[in-house]
Amino acid sequence: MGNFSPNYIWKKAPFLRLLIPVILGILFQFYLNFSFSFIVISGLTFVILFITFSFLPEAIRFKFKLIQGFLIAGFLLLLGSFLTWQKDIRNHSGWYGNYIQEKNFIVATISEPLQEKAKSYKATVNADMVISNGKEEKANGKFLIYFQKDSAAENLKYGDRVIVNKLLSPIRNSGNPAAFDYKQYCAFRQIYHQSYLKENEWVLLPQRNRNIFTAFIFFTREKVVSILQKYLGENDESAIAKALLIGYKVDLDKDLVQAYSNAGVVHIIAISGLHIGIIYTILLWFFSVLPLTKKSKSLRLILIIICLWGFALLTGAAPSVIRAAIMFSFIIAGTLFNKKSSVYNSLAASAFLILCFNPYELWNVGFQLSYLAVLGIVIAQKSIANWVHFKNKLLRGAWELSAVSLSAQLFTFPLCLYYFHQLPLLFLLANLVAIPLATLILCGCLILLFVSPVPIVAIYFAKVVYRAIWVLNHSVLYFDSIPFSLWKNVSVSVADTFLLYLILLAFMYSFLKKNKQALKFALAFSLLFISFKTFKKWDLNHQKKIVVYNIPMHKAVEFFEGNHYYFSGDNEVVNDKLLNKYNLTPVHTAFELNKNPDSLNGLFIKDNFFQFYNKRIVMIDSAINYSPVENKLQASYIIISKNPRIKIADLTQNFDCDNFIFDASNPSWKIEQWKKECEELHLHSYSVPEQGAFVINL
Repeated sequence: MGNFSPNYIWKKAPFLRLLIPVILGILFQFYLNFSFSFIVISGLTFVILFITFSFLPEAIRFKFKLIQGFLIAGFLLLLGSFLTWQKDIRNHSGWYGNYIQEKNFIVATISEPLQEKAKSYKATVNADMVISNGKEEKANGKFLIYFQKDSAAENLKYGDRVIVNKLLSPIRNSGNPAAFDYKQYCAFRQIYHQSYLKENEWVLLPQRNRNIFTAFIFFTREKVVSILQKYLGENDESAIAKALLIGYKVDLDKDLVQAYSNAGVVHIIAISGLHIGIIYTILLWFFSVLPLTKKSKSLRLILIIICLWGFALLTGAAPSVIRAAIMFSFIIAGTLFNKKSSVYNSLAASAFLILCFNPYELWNVGFQLSYLAVLGIVIAQKSIANWVHFKNKLLRGAWELSAVSLSAQLFTFPLCLYYFHQLPLLFLLANLVAIPLATLILCGCLILLFVSPVPIVAIYFAKVVYRAIWVLNHSVLYFDSIPFSLWKNVSVSVADTFLLYLILLAFMYSFLKKNKQALKFALAFSLLFISFKTFKKWDLNHQKKIVVYNIPMHKAVEFFEGNHYYFSGDNEVVNDKLLNKYNLTPVHTAFELNKNPDSLNGLFIKDNFFQFYNKRIVMIDSAINYSPVENKLQASYIIISKNPRIKIADLTQNFDCDNFIFDASNPSWKIEQWKKECEELHLHSYSVPEQGAFVINL
């Protein structure tokens, strides 16, 4: 078992002392947004103080050695802040966002192969220059383009340059409660704008702008995809092979992906440290038996590093693979140069390098889960494996594999609950089947690539690979079909996640070190966690809300009462799996709504009129000819959907209401027209597609 003592880790992992202040600096810069001048002046101050301190007599320096450590930590903290400031493209003078105006054109290069969507082709592009009043200004930065589907857009490739003659729009969130923060997700990738382009809103330039190395990576990926598709066909098995080998997910069936997620083996089809670990294990065995490298440990490890990076390039140099390759390279290098090197130090060094290159990786879910999983394996795997001893080699190997899976899951489950709101309960059994099969399939796919120039061999070998993937898919589907195999719709906050890790670490320390004090802390943290959850449950049981969702082209309104909800809107939102999953399910999970009765105690409905406690709501989704009445109907809100042919002035002759809500099923131009009418009549208006979901708390 890896030594779990904090003192041991602190002494054996000097890079950890560098990593922690850098992480703090990244966090401070992200949340407090220090100015460049403050960072530079503060950094110089720490350097001057450190140099001054080094000239003091040795006795004084020894007596106040903590001050020296504080100065170094302060400088590293400011280094983290500077790296974060520098990585933020908005701080660069040439950022295209500084030139966004109605009459300006942007020249941009397509930086990746296009992704086909239902109604468009999506591309990430790099700005090259901005043309303003006939003058060219160099520019940089990335943004998203959605090309209207046509023959011209279909033929666009990596490196093509286009002129965009349409104003870019800021990336916005739906504003739906508990929804995925897509705006922040894009911001972490330094993308802040997007645009939907029709055929007459862009021009293809004859010159191309390609990076030879990047072009080679994309060419390699396309070649691998074509080989796998040629010999495995166009089916779920081929899609899994492409995802497992190079992370190509375009052809994956969404229901099959969900089954992998529910079974707790989705990491198999998401290129990550698991794949690098499998390749590392295979290479370690291969070079250990190969006569040329059997006696030379240094040559063996160097060749392993070269092969790992070769595989990383083969997969398209995806960030998750590069991250895993760096992690394993540091671990191997630590073994190569220092036999007593600590794996904790290698992990800290790799994380330090990754964050120096891109501080925003700190918020990457894959980055967090990768390091937590490896930490779990290093700390707990041997201890768990020692719980049971089998004389039979097959049983012993199965238990050791289970110990690896259990230790990794132990350290990642709080974060998985926070991000994914579910926990597979049969993950041990599923991984016991899936990981060996995935290892065989990964090896089989690599061999298939090498033998592909010989069609007769490739055809028969592909049949073996296909059958192995078929067994994997049906095994996963079987585990997914078992009742109560998934604990889902779990609501966990940031504070809950933090407490879960404190509980986990305290219990582990008390168990591994036989420490009673740690056990007391574990019980205290558990009591605090239960108190938080109890208070939250009490609060949610008394909630009363009305939510008008922001779902493009759809009407969706929900009334919350305790843990009950009532839906009013398009049936497609409820029945369509994707619409439900990305819009309604996150809200139901966050607010712990698990029942859908025909009606709520405080809700009265008659036609388009809704009375929810003290709020009267009128929903209008069709053209209505109202004639003026003497006694107007009182209404708290009027929700308008489905683009009805009505005028606000006509509605005011029948309803006494100051608040008009226009949902996302209405076109933007019509909403703008209604907003102007409301402004002229001195009425409040709210545009759901523009301002996000409308939430009323009672």
